[in-house]
Amino acid sequence: MQNFTKYLKTKANIAEPEFELLIKKVEFRNVEKGEVLLRPGEVCRHSFFVENGLLRSYTVDDAGKEHIIQFGSENWIVSDRSSAFFNEPSDLFIDAVEDTRVVLISSDFINEASEISSSFRNYNQIALQNHIRHQQKRINLLLSASAELRYMNFIKLYPDLTLRVPQWMIASYLGITPESLSRVRKELAHKNFKPN
Repeated sequence: MQNFTKYLKTKANIAEPEFELLIKKVEFRNVEKGEVLLRPGEVCRHSFFVENGLLRSYTVDDAGKEHIIQFGSENWIVSDRSSAFFNEPSDLFIDAVEDTRVVLISSDFINEASEISSSFRNYNQIALQNHIRHQQKRINLLLSASAELRYMNFIKLYPDLTLRVPQWMIASYLGITPESLSRVRKELAHKNFKPN
């Protein structure tokens, strides 16, 4: 709970009395590697704050191919925002890439925290706008950037994941084949590029 506590107190500026009220309204859960937290057709009832471990959200096309939308490592939040907000069936899977401990954040928690704390309300608004900005940038990269540039942006966004996830997952996130990713990494190695 250390990361979530720090998140609420430092990022969202929740004062101690407010924190004591709010922390009682969240649930913690251990998720085993491969365990699915959300399936297409289900309504997303929680956002998942990653205390430790790694989640991913993805879709599966008609041919059975996975398309990874997002990874969420420590201190990230993974959710299907549109499903949660509009109370509609999700199109996404969310599962654990590693054994993971999550904090389940309900929309009731968000609403109550926003009522109790103007700092949280403001932070939540900024976080939402940042999420939109990130999604727009990701769409633009997928539509117009080279595989190398997409990989460089992946490393910048997820500096700790190159050694934590298989190459096929990174390729899926980038919208390229594992073979193309291998070529990109080889070309970068020739340029003496080191990801970390």
